[in-house]
Amino acid sequence: MRKLLLASAAIIGATGGLAHAQAPAPPRANPSQGQLAAPFGAGPAANNNNNSWGTANTPTGSAAAGPLSTVYAPNVDAVPAPGTIVIRLNGRVEVDLTADFTSLDKGRTTTGAPSGYKLNPLGISSYARLYPAFDGVAANGLRYGATIELRTNFGPADRPFATSAASGAANSPSANTSAETIFVRRVFSYLAADNVGIVRFGQGDGVIGLFDNCIFTTQCWDGGVGNFNGGALQDTTAGGGVGIPFVWLAQAGADYGNSKVVYLSPQVYGFDFGIQYAPNEGNTYQNSGLGVGCNQANSTCIGVSSGNDPSRWINQVGGGLRYQQVFGPVDFKAYGFGETSGKENLTTAAYTTPAVARAGTGGASALTLRYDNLGFYKAGVAVTAFNVTAAADYIGGAVNGQLALRPSGGVNTNAVVTGLTYANGPITLGAEVGLVDTQGDPRLVGVSQRHEYEVAFGGSYRLAPGVVLVGEYMYTHRHQGGFDFANNNVGVGGRTVDAQGQGGLFSTVLFW
Repeated sequence: MRKLLLASAAIIGATGGLAHAQAPAPPRANPSQGQLAAPFGAGPAANNNNNSWGTANTPTGSAAAGPLSTVYAPNVDAVPAPGTIVIRLNGRVEVDLTADFTSLDKGRTTTGAPSGYKLNPLGISSYARLYPAFDGVAANGLRYGATIELRTNFGPADRPFATSAASGAANSPSANTSAETIFVRRVFSYLAADNVGIVRFGQGDGVIGLFDNCIFTTQCWDGGVGNFNGGALQDTTAGGGVGIPFVWLAQAGADYGNSKVVYLSPQVYGFDFGIQYAPNEGNTYQNSGLGVGCNQANSTCIGVSSGNDPSRWINQVGGGLRYQQVFGPVDFKAYGFGETSGKENLTTAAYTTPAVARAGTGGASALTLRYDNLGFYKAGVAVTAFNVTAAADYIGGAVNGQLALRPSGGVNTNAVVTGLTYANGPITLGAEVGLVDTQGDPRLVGVSQRHEYEVAFGGSYRLAPGVVLVGEYMYTHRHQGGFDFANNNVGVGGRTVDAQGQGGLFSTVLFW
C-alpha cells in the first residue's frame, strides 16, 4: 500500500520532519511491566531532523500565517540536548469505512462480454505502522540518528497461504490474517551539523519528498489517509478505475523506496538546496544471497546495466533549490527540482517498433522498445495566510507516469495538482484537483497518449490527542485511445475502455 504519512505537526500534532523528545515516565510508571505513562508526544515521524539544525524544514513561518506553515514553540517537538539521544517507538493504526463505485465494478473480458464477477462497493479496512527510531546530538554538536518504518502487508484473497497458485476459492478470515506480514518501507541514517548540512544514507525520501512533506502537493488535509497518493479510496477497490499514479512523487514510494544518498544544505536568507544520487531502483543487497538469485549478471540483479529490460533506470541524479520566507501574515514557499538518469541497454533481444510491440509477434513487447533517460523538471509554490494555504505543484519532461522511463518518441509528461487547505484549531478542510497527461502505454507511441484527472475534497477533525476522524470524497477519470483499462492492456482490435471511479470514506486514525 502506498499510503501517505501526515507530515505536518499542525494537522494532528505530528511532524514528518522532526523527532519528538518524550518526557520521562512519572514515578509510578513501571516500564519493566511494558507500561509507560507519559504526556502525549508528536506522533509518528517517517522522517526525522530533515535539516542540519534539527527543526522541521517545510512548515515554517509565523503564527499569523496559519498552522500549516508554523514551527511550534521551542521544545514542543524538541531535538536532543548535546550529549544525549532520544529513542522513539511511535505507531499508527487506521481503520477505513469505504463505499467505492467504479466502471470496473463488473468484470469484462477483452471483447467486452461479462465475466461474471461483481464487487461489493462497501468495505472496511485496517492497517498498522510502527516507527522505531532514535536521534542524537554529540557533545561537539554533531547530529545523528536513524529511522525504520514498518508496515502491514496483505496477502491475496484467492490464494491459500504460502502458495502462488490460485485456488479458485476465498480464504477464511484466519487464513487472510496469516498471509499478512510486516515489511520495511523506510530505513535510513543521517549525519548533520548546523553549519554544514545533513547527509542521509539508505532507503528513504529523496529531495522531492524532503522539500515537500505535504504542503506543495496539498496532502495535509486528510489526516494522512492519502487522497491522491495511494489513499484508502485507491487501495480498497478495483485499481484500474481509480489507480492514477501519483506522478508528483512527494511522499510516494517510487521516490523513497530505493537506497540513495541525499544532501540538504543549511538555510541562508530563506534559500536551501538539496542533491541526491541512487545507483539503481532498489537495494543493492538484492544482488547477494539475501536477494533472489543474482549468482552472476542476469535479470534478477537489481544493478544490471545491460540485459532484457530497457525500461529500467540506473544512476539517478537530482537536485533542487527551495525558498521559504514570511512576509507579515503571509508565509511563502517555492522550489524547483530536476532529475536525470541512465538506463539499461537491451542486449538479449533486438529492439522493435511500437507497432511490432502492439502486435506481439516474435516475442516483441513493451520490453523490446527503446526508452529515454529520465529528464524531468518539477516546481511548486505555496502561499499561506489567515489559516488558508493555496498551493500548486507541476511536473513535466521525459518521464512516464510515476518515475518510469518515457518510451522513445513518446510525449512528455505534463501534470499539475492544485489545492486549498484550511486549518483552524482541531479542524482541517481541503480540496484538490489533479490533471495528468503522460504517454501511458509505451506500445501506443504514435497512436495516443494518456489523459487522467482526479478531484478530492474533505477534511479531518482532531477529536483528542492522538485521535483524528477523517471524511473524504474522490472522483477519478482515465482515458487513452486504444487502451483497455478493464484488462490493463492494449485494447483488442484497438478497443478503448475508459475507467471512472468515485467513492467516499470515513476513517479513524490513532497514533502515538
